[in-house]
This record gives sequence, C-alpha cells and structure tokens, in this order.
Amino acid sequence: MYYGNKHRPKGFLLFPLVIIAAALLVGVVVMWLWNAVLPPVLNTKEITYWQAVGLLVLCRILFGSFGRRNSSGPSFKKQYWKDKWHSMSPDEKTKFREEWKNRCEKKQE
Repeated sequence: MYYGNKHRPKGFLLFPLVIIAAALLVGVVVMWLWNAVLPPVLNTKEITYWQAVGLLVLCRILFGSFGRRNSSGPSFKKQYWKDKWHSMSPDEKTKFREEWKNRCEKKQE
C-alpha cells in the first residue's frame, strides 16, 4: 500500500536513528561480554568501546554480513550459470570451454 510522501518523513528520519542506536548498543554488548568473560578466563586486558566496535567491523570484513543473506549471493549465481549452461547448444558449450581455457592459460603465464 502506498500512502504518498506525507507519511514518509516520520519513518525516513526514524530509521537511521534506530540503526545508529542499534550499532551503539551492539558495541556496548560486545564490550561488556568481552570484559565479563575473557579477562577472568584467559587473563586478557579489558577493551574499550571503540575496540569493541573495531572487533565488530573486523568480524564483518572477515565473516561477511551480520546474518543477512544477499539475494545475489552464490546460490543465485550458481543457478544463473546452471540455467545458462543447459540452454547452450553443444557448439556453444565447446566454444565456451575453449574461451575459458584460453583465459586460464593467459593468467598462468
């Protein structure tokens, strides 16, 4: 349902604030968990808020998004190439193989 632009500013202004508040809260939770568990168990130093946020960013870089699935992820791409391969004629498949063989040989040189 579309209500027009008269209802948009409320949600439009509220959404970024909710995202910022959630990010701040997650940073505090990570800092609290680290400082509550690891120093007594592993004899590590306590971390600051910004170090906790840095850990979150590092985890995001290393392990991907925070549980969100991207619709253009590997399964979508795999299905795309599978459909494309099945729709090719035998001559097109041979040409495709040769083209990729040539591309791979160029990279190894």
